[in-house]
Amino acid sequence: MREKQFREEDVFYKITNYDTVFRDQQAIERWAPDLVILDEAQRIKNWKTRTARSVKLIESPYCIVLTGTPLENRLEELVSIVQFIDRHRLGPTFRFLHDHQEFEEGTTRVIGYRNLDRIGETLKPILIRRRKDEVLDQLPERIDKNFFVPMTPQQMDLHEENREAVAKVIAKWRRFGYLAEADQRRLMICLQNMRMSCNSTFLLDKKTDFGTKADEWATLLEEVFEEPGVKAVVFSQWVRTHELLQRRIADRNWDHIFFHGGVPSPKRKGLVDRFREDPDCRLFLSTDAGGVGLNLQSASVVVNMDLPWNPAILEQRIGRVHRLGQKRPVQVFNFIAEGTIEHGMLGLLGFKQSLFAGVLDGGEKNVFLGGSRLKLFMESVETATADCQRAPQPTEPEVAANGSPQAEDRIAAESPSPAPVATDPLAGLLQNGLALLEQLAGAASNTASPGESSSARHGGIEIVRDESGKPPYLKLPMPEPELLNRVLSAVQQLVSGSR
Repeated sequence: MREKQFREEDVFYKITNYDTVFRDQQAIERWAPDLVILDEAQRIKNWKTRTARSVKLIESPYCIVLTGTPLENRLEELVSIVQFIDRHRLGPTFRFLHDHQEFEEGTTRVIGYRNLDRIGETLKPILIRRRKDEVLDQLPERIDKNFFVPMTPQQMDLHEENREAVAKVIAKWRRFGYLAEADQRRLMICLQNMRMSCNSTFLLDKKTDFGTKADEWATLLEEVFEEPGVKAVVFSQWVRTHELLQRRIADRNWDHIFFHGGVPSPKRKGLVDRFREDPDCRLFLSTDAGGVGLNLQSASVVVNMDLPWNPAILEQRIGRVHRLGQKRPVQVFNFIAEGTIEHGMLGLLGFKQSLFAGVLDGGEKNVFLGGSRLKLFMESVETATADCQRAPQPTEPEVAANGSPQAEDRIAAESPSPAPVATDPLAGLLQNGLALLEQLAGAASNTASPGESSSARHGGIEIVRDESGKPPYLKLPMPEPELLNRVLSAVQQLVSGSR
């Protein structure tokens, strides 16, 4: 069927989606398009994905890419997108990264970027950049409000339980300078649990519903819907949050749409059309599946039940409503659980916006992370979770933005400063050495008598003795490769300096 569609000659254009390009590769190649237009081109920013590789195999004399977020985390994302237009524009990737990445001395860890203004100059011949502040006169007013809601004791118990687990992982990272894969998984799970607990206990146990956000949300919408014709789009990362919201509106007779990743692609357009055209359908509930590519200007209210970790995602959500074609002033409401990780996240992740601005908007030409990506992330986690205990009561929860630049500029602040380093490294070395000796002693005390097969483990150290009479041997867990590289580099510098 799809092969037949590509063979049809009475239509001069074909529309497809990224997910089917790989399957239709041969049909597209035989059709031989003269022009390829990629919308939401950030879908190919990761050159390792099958989607990106498949799209780049399409050959055509002319191509256009459209995207609002060509760069979020790394320069490699921009390289991948530009390669589709002109594979030679930025030169070999290895040389491009070498010219613009800053590495920590003695390692290969990226700690910043330099000469970003040169990238902007290189892209000028192929780039048309329209910034939001350049079309402000075409956009209606936008007002952002943060609503801080209290946590119930049951929510706080779950939040604190996971915060303590996060604190232990952070302490381990502070001590050893690296995290094993198991610790990284544990950290991400606990952070996710902390954020989920901010909405309701239901998101974690699927049974109880202790939480105030959903009730406050229902009260807010009752006030919003008092104005005839007003429609609202509500975002949450989690489907279970929307299940709770649907319970709240069951007896309120609010016709609504529920848009999520499980909705089949053929049905999605019909849901969006119904929300736009049906005056009785005033509520659009969506996960982040609806945060990209949808035009929802029929609404004038955006509600974020939870804050995404990446501020670019927050702006993409709001951009579904606050965009060209919008006729009403747009209100944005952010629900934030007071004294929690959500409260601590408000001032994080300014680095990504600085990187974006430096390349495309004439911002700083040199941007530094203050350490490796892991270090930056861990310090941001430490700051966000530490703020849970000392988050102040907001004195002015309302922030007005009369058509101001993108949300990242308002929400993101400076990246947190690195924690102080121990002033006595010798004392730290002796302390760690003593801990190692104690683990060795503990493992040795657990071994069996000579001639018996045994394996004693203590603190990750294992002493193995077999029945053959051979001397026992010691098994030590290998640290992460990154830490080994640091040790070897330090030893090399020490030997070089002593010659």
